[in-house]
Amino acid sequence: MKPITAVVLGAGSRGATYAGYAKEFPEDLQVVAVAEPRADRRDLLADALDIPEDGRFASWQELLARPRMADCAFVCTLDDDHTEPAIKAMELGYHVLLEKPMSNSEDECRRITEAAERTGRVLAVCHVLRYTPFYMTLKDLIDRGEIGQVTAVNQIENVGYWHQAHSFVRGNWRNTAETSPMLLQKSCHDMDILLWLVGRDCQRVQSFGSLRHFTPENAPEGAPARCTDGCPHADTCPYYAPRLYMDMSRTGWPVDVITTDLSEAGRRRALEEGPYGRCVYRCDNDVVDRQVVNLEFEGGAVATFTMTAFSADFSRQLKIFGTAGQITADMGTGQIVLHRFGEEKKTIPVDTASSGHGGGDYGILGDFLHILRHGGESRTSAKVSLQSHLICFAAERSRKEHIVVEL
Repeated sequence: MKPITAVVLGAGSRGATYAGYAKEFPEDLQVVAVAEPRADRRDLLADALDIPEDGRFASWQELLARPRMADCAFVCTLDDDHTEPAIKAMELGYHVLLEKPMSNSEDECRRITEAAERTGRVLAVCHVLRYTPFYMTLKDLIDRGEIGQVTAVNQIENVGYWHQAHSFVRGNWRNTAETSPMLLQKSCHDMDILLWLVGRDCQRVQSFGSLRHFTPENAPEGAPARCTDGCPHADTCPYYAPRLYMDMSRTGWPVDVITTDLSEAGRRRALEEGPYGRCVYRCDNDVVDRQVVNLEFEGGAVATFTMTAFSADFSRQLKIFGTAGQITADMGTGQIVLHRFGEEKKTIPVDTASSGHGGGDYGILGDFLHILRHGGESRTSAKVSLQSHLICFAAERSRKEHIVVEL
């Protein structure tokens, strides 16, 4: 069996993660070209996958100006640069694996959906939670009627204090104008998974949230613009950048995001000159640091979702209520507890230690490649994924205008 061939548009953290599948399963996937404006990122990925010089491009425009050179394209550019490469790739004949969110524009999400239908190409949006053993087990329990009909779901996304600081205060997704609102970027996963678990269309959305903590007003007295500028709170601040990034035993995410030079000098230079060394109270961030969303579904089921930066753990937890029982689950520990009314509790352990996102990163790739070989439709197609994105746009409108939004 010949491997499926792919081009990677965007060699950041997510592009490198999906391309890494080819390193582990070369019989299944071969990456033949990469497009990335940062030469260090481009060459790091290309070298790891033995991509020749003529397969290395400085932009997606340059790569997609060539005749189609692979079976599929992984579109992993930043949020506001998904639409044009995704549509262009499909028009050239590529099937597309598209990093979430589809776009930070509702109109562009619809354009991508229309292009997938018009071209007949397979397009899978990277809602990777649907491909985790954890959530697939929950879906199976619900569909088998183990708790009767679903009446309510509560889900919490514990972003983690250090992850919020890394990605959403100092990092790429700190500013709505540059990328996306917090809910759309981080938690369209959660809107998608709630839709999937309940199995009904969402009809109404309400949301509250704001940026409260990571602001100049909350900076400790005497805190400089950068942690490396002699911060007097180095020993007590949990966000002190050198503590997060200078541990030389750590070489993977998130440390590998700040620089491709992971030497001590390279890391120190990145903190002194780049965005990840800034004081978390003195950045240009504007995304919320906690948000709640209330959802009402067709048939009357309801759901609540909480995203919080202020957590020590880094996991998703949820409780699903049904007419015949309840499920309590923690993705971080891999424990699912089924309690049917009138019966003993049953604990169901789930393996969450495989690839990133509890196995979802490679799970979606395996499914995507299977569809390209044997046919079928992705469970996270553009058409399926559009509704979760519309929920995010509605929630953001609700949060800003203090209204309930009808879908």
